[in-house]
Formats: sequence, structure tokens, C-alpha cells
Amino acid sequence: MALDVQGLVTQMLAVAVPLLKKDAEDAESFAKIEFTKIAQTIVSIGDLFATKQINQQQSVLLLNMQKLASQNVLLTLQGLGLLAVEAAVNAALGVIKTAVNTAIGFALL
Repeated sequence: MALDVQGLVTQMLAVAVPLLKKDAEDAESFAKIEFTKIAQTIVSIGDLFATKQINQQQSVLLLNMQKLASQNVLLTLQGLGLLAVEAAVNAALGVIKTAVNTAIGFALL
């Protein structure tokens, strides 16, 4: 069995890392959008409270609404992140499947 660990790792990383980086970039852009919404909500709450258009209780409720909405978006990304990890692992194993199965002599992957 002539398998080279470093060679296998190199091939696996070549297909897996781009998938994982893409997911991280997506998460960063969604987080930026959601944190911007939270910040905008806080500023609006401050303005509305200062002009007595809303009270303290309403201020807390408005912030909680935005906070929950943002959490839901980011939790969805967590689920998508798990799918991305699964895709990356599957791609990594797929790229070495033939070499491994041939070297070992049976369909391990």
C-alpha cells in the first residue's frame, strides 16, 4: 500500500479549504448586515425615546425584536455552516477516493 499522508492531505485541502473559506466569508457578510440592523435599531430607539414617542418598555421590546431576528439569521448560517463542513469533508474524501481504494484493495471510501 503506497499511500503518502502528505500527498493525500494536500489533495484534500485543495478541495476543502475553498469551500470552508466561502462559508466563512458568507457568515462575515451576514453578521455585518445583522449588526448594522441592530445598531440602526438602537439609534432609532434612542431618537424615539428622546422625543418621548416610545417609553422604556417599548424600547426594550423593539431591541429584543431586532435581536431575535438577527439571531435567527445567524443561527440559519450555523446550520448552513454544518452543511458546508459536510460538503468540504465529502469533497476531500472524494478527491482521494480512487487512489485510496486502489491502494487498499477495497472500497473504503
